[in-house]
Amino acid sequence: MSYVSPFTGDVIQPTDVSFRAVTLTTNTQLNWPSNSTTNADFAARIMQVTASTVSLNLYMPPADQTSVGNDALIRNIGANTFTVKDYAGTNTIVSVAAGESKYIYITANSTAQGSWGIIAFGTGTSSADAATLAGYGLIASGATLNQSHPSSAITTGSTFAATDRAQTRVFGGGSGTATLPAAATLGNNWFTLFKNNGTGSFTISCTGAELIDGNSTKTFNPTESAFIVCTGTAYVTIGYGVSSQFAFTALIKSVTGGSVLLTNNEAANNIQEYVGTLTSNVTVTFPPVVNLYIISNQLTAGGFTFTVTTGLGFTATIPPGQQATLICDGVNFLNANTTQAGASTFSLVDGTVGTPSLNFAAETSTGLFRPGAGEIAISVLGTKRVGVTATGVSVTGSGTFSTGIAGGTFT
Repeated sequence: MSYVSPFTGDVIQPTDVSFRAVTLTTNTQLNWPSNSTTNADFAARIMQVTASTVSLNLYMPPADQTSVGNDALIRNIGANTFTVKDYAGTNTIVSVAAGESKYIYITANSTAQGSWGIIAFGTGTSSADAATLAGYGLIASGATLNQSHPSSAITTGSTFAATDRAQTRVFGGGSGTATLPAAATLGNNWFTLFKNNGTGSFTISCTGAELIDGNSTKTFNPTESAFIVCTGTAYVTIGYGVSSQFAFTALIKSVTGGSVLLTNNEAANNIQEYVGTLTSNVTVTFPPVVNLYIISNQLTAGGFTFTVTTGLGFTATIPPGQQATLICDGVNFLNANTTQAGASTFSLVDGTVGTPSLNFAAETSTGLFRPGAGEIAISVLGTKRVGVTATGVSVTGSGTFSTGIAGGTFT
């Protein structure tokens, strides 16, 4: 609604009184000049205000008695901050600190309180108002902007959003998941802070084919945290805090054959499990760094081999269905155990004729295995040649004996 003069056709401005000096000694309700008596407090287009004490309020006249766009410039020339509120003090319009000037204007006038816009003129020089400028990651403290990373909970199944910029998101459940949106929607400079305060792992996944630290997912163990930064095309973590309670991470990687080069992020996983069906021999090349690995070959081999290497020194071949604990010295892959310290026994899995449980790194199809109950056998190149049971020895194939064999019956 607008009030228009019948004489000029112009919008009526009830605050056309151009200037007024106001001294606040108590909360004060203003009126429009056209509705005021001689002694009433009225609103002027420019008001120079001095508050005699702190926490005083200046109430603007009813918004529904004037037109939208009606305005006032309010300058605080005193030492105390005061607050400008809408009619009857229902809502705060703006707080005016000592030396500041605020320009306010009505944007809607369907109620007495109305809606008000604000332009901060600062301390008499048009400097910016900190509270108006503060966005995500910033908070106004007096006349300055300060860094801010407010904390809030994140629940499993959530998707991060643009409004998570500079926010701290904390997970406090058992185990959970969250998704990062397409990097292009956030742009190159978005970031958020994440902390897993839960009791289980929390996995953050990317959208589509995008990656975080070179992988499609990033798993945070309990107590782990990081800055998650968007590059515009992918995500990286900064300051990734590794848990001191849950120090190991696992990689499950699918391979089919040929040469596979691990990324640094993949090789950082101490426990590695390889799955899939081989169509050829496969060699996985690790970065030449010092580390301890537990590598499990869960591939469907089809007669093909699985080998790990740095490309610089000794390699290790792991039979199907077997696990190996290996040391990488930055060049070579070496068995972590060559003796069983402090133990009187050493137990093996049964193995098979093609992959005997006690075999040789250079020839994994040759060695000892257990075909069944009460039998131990020797396999050579995947063929059972000798079987030993409680009742005797069975040899497959012909034999050559340099000094002969005494006693017994041969069949």
